[in-house]
Amino acid sequence: MRRFRDGAGQEWDVVLGRESFGGLLALFVPVDGGTARQAPLRSDGYDAAVHELEIMDEHALHRLLRASTEKEG
Repeated sequence: MRRFRDGAGQEWDVVLGRESFGGLLALFVPVDGGTARQAPLRSDGYDAAVHELEIMDEHALHRLLRASTEKEG
């Protein structure tokens, strides 16, 4: 899990998630509550996706959050 602050000052926890068909996602969960967001990751396997999230810099996390969609359910 990683925590970062977006351009508006909101804090997010970013965790790895998996879609029902096996795709891997970055899940953005607002620390102060609210609607979670999700964005697909490029990595094929779980360990590679964990590494992908670990090495992302702040700019990459901001881009991924901007490209994310609301998580359903």
